[in-house]
Amino acid sequence: MCPVEPWPRPGAERAPPDEEIVARVRAGERALFEVLMRRHNGRLYRSVRSVIADEAEVEDVMQQAYLQAYTGLGAFAGRASFSTWLARIGVNEALGRLRRRRRLKPLDEDPDRAEAWMGAAPTPEDTAATREAARLVERAIDRLAAIHRTVIMLRDVEQLSTAEVAAVLEVSEDAVKVRLHRARQALREILAAEAGEAAREAFPFPAPRCDRMVGVVMARIMSEGGGAA
Repeated sequence: MCPVEPWPRPGAERAPPDEEIVARVRAGERALFEVLMRRHNGRLYRSVRSVIADEAEVEDVMQQAYLQAYTGLGAFAGRASFSTWLARIGVNEALGRLRRRRRLKPLDEDPDRAEAWMGAAPTPEDTAATREAARLVERAIDRLAAIHRTVIMLRDVEQLSTAEVAAVLEVSEDAVKVRLHRARQALREILAAEAGEAAREAFPFPAPRCDRMVGVVMARIMSEGGGAA
């Protein structure tokens, strides 16, 4: 997990919501963008990781997504939550990279099949510990077709609502439901008992990576001098 943000402070009744922090960043308090990063690093990581498996490239995509979000804060109208808006930026950046390499069909195509997975049967150790179960989830999800991997990562692992997933992927809620049904079918044999709490432990974004991400992005933001749009 990311180290906690600097709220609540002594005498403060609550931590400011995302929308308030966005407004303050746009007004010139650039350093507060770090708070948004620490709140949403985990979700952005899992959103990007659902599209790209290479961990080094995932972090690069995250950096670009944060910089795009910072410079484009003026486009955040509040119709969706900040986390949904940010996840959409990250997913689109990741998909753009894959499309440029011609490795992925657009998400608005809805193929009628998932890639077959050939995973080894779980060992007793796999089912004995939550973390081992989470690793099974990760391997299974990685073997899904991208169109299904992304929707199950956002809906089941990150636990966004159907409406939020539809907003991130820019498709209809019905399309999300169809893709999710097919993805769950492909995972059912190996996830059975582990699909609940174990799924929520999958794809962690630990504190050292969080700190590194925050440090890199904030250094760029503070050094370039420009304010958020």
